[in-house]
Amino acid sequence: MFMSSLVLLYPVYSLLFVDTGLSVAEISSLFIVWCVASIVLEVPSGAWADTFSRRWLLAIGPLCAGAGYALWVAFPSYWAFLLGFVLWGIENALTSGSLEALVYEELDRVGEADRYARVMGRARAASQVAIVVAMGVAGPVLALGGYGTVGIASVLACVVAAAIALSFPENRVRSKSDSQGYLTTLRSGLREARLDPVVRWTLLVLPFVMGVWDALEEYIPLLALEKGVAPTMVPWVMMLIWLGVTSGGLLAPLGERFTTKGTAGLLAVGAVVSGTGSLVGSFSGFFLLAAGFCAFQLASVVLGARLQDSIAGPARATVTSVAGLGTGVLTVLLYGVYAAASSGMSHGAVFAMFAVPYVVLAVVLVKARRSPATPVPSSDSLR
Repeated sequence: MFMSSLVLLYPVYSLLFVDTGLSVAEISSLFIVWCVASIVLEVPSGAWADTFSRRWLLAIGPLCAGAGYALWVAFPSYWAFLLGFVLWGIENALTSGSLEALVYEELDRVGEADRYARVMGRARAASQVAIVVAMGVAGPVLALGGYGTVGIASVLACVVAAAIALSFPENRVRSKSDSQGYLTTLRSGLREARLDPVVRWTLLVLPFVMGVWDALEEYIPLLALEKGVAPTMVPWVMMLIWLGVTSGGLLAPLGERFTTKGTAGLLAVGAVVSGTGSLVGSFSGFFLLAAGFCAFQLASVVLGARLQDSIAGPARATVTSVAGLGTGVLTVLLYGVYAAASSGMSHGAVFAMFAVPYVVLAVVLVKARRSPATPVPSSDSLR
C-alpha cells in the first residue's frame, strides 16, 4: 500500500497536463474517463480475482498504472494521458476487492480473522503516509530532473509494489464455483450481494461512508483559499487533513470493539466536528476537519471489516467489488452535486451540507439496530 501510493506524479500531474497545453475541459474529460474505467471494470475484475489469482492481480495492477505513467512522460499528449488514465482505472479495478479478499482469507486461514480491521487500517495509514511523502518530495525532484525523473520514480514505485504483491501468500482452496468458471462466480457474488440481508445492508452503508469524505478531500484546497490561506500554505493544510485520515487507519484496533451503536456515534461526532470546522473562518477549523475525517476513515475501516465478516460464499472479491462500484458511482454523483451547489454557496457551506447526511445515517443505524427485523451487522453478531 505504501509503495503503490508513493507516486511522485500524483501532486504534479495536473501541472504536466497544463504545461502540455490541455484545456480545463480536456483535463476534466480525462478525470471522467478515469472514473468510468474504474467503475465499468470494478465488479468484473472482482469476479476475475475469485476465479484467477488475487496475488497476481495485485501485481498486474501496479504494472498497468506504471505503464500509464511512463506514457505520460514519454509521449505527453492528450491521447497518451487518456490511455494512461484508462490503465490507472484498470489498476484501481484489479486491486479493489482483490486485496481485501486475499488479506481476510489468509488471516482467517491462520485463525487471525479478527485482526483484519487493524491490518487494513495500518495499510491505509501507510498509503496516506506515502501520499504525504510524495507531496514533499515531488517538488524538489521536479526542480532537479523535470517530469522525466518524476515519471521514472513513479514507475519504479509501481514495480516495487508489484514485487511485494507477488511475495504475498495465497493458499485459497478452490471451490466448486471456481471450477465452474468466471460467469458462475460472478453470478454467485452478485446473488449474495443481493439476497443476503446483512451483506446487502453493509453494501448500502459502506460506499456512502467512504465516498462522501473521500470526494470532499478533492475540494479542500478550494476551501483553504476561501478561508484566506495563502497558496503556499495549502500543502500544509492537505498534510494536516491526511494526518487525520492516517490516524483513523491506525485507530482500527479501537474500532474493532465498536458495536453498530458505537459506529453510529462515531459518524455523528465526525459529522458535527467536520461541519463545524468547515464553517470556522480561520486555520483552526482545519484541525476540526482533520478530526472529522479521522472519524470517517475509522468508520470506513470498521465497516469494511464487518463486510468481510458477513461474506459467507466463495466470491469474496466479487462482493467486495460491489462496494467499490457503489463508492465509485457515488463519488461521480457527488462531484456533480458539489459543482452545482458551489455555484450558489460558499465552499464551507457545501462541506457543512455534506456533513448532514452522516448524522442522518447515524440515526438510521441506531434505529435499525433497535429493530429486530433489520439485519444490521455488528461486532457482537458477527464474531
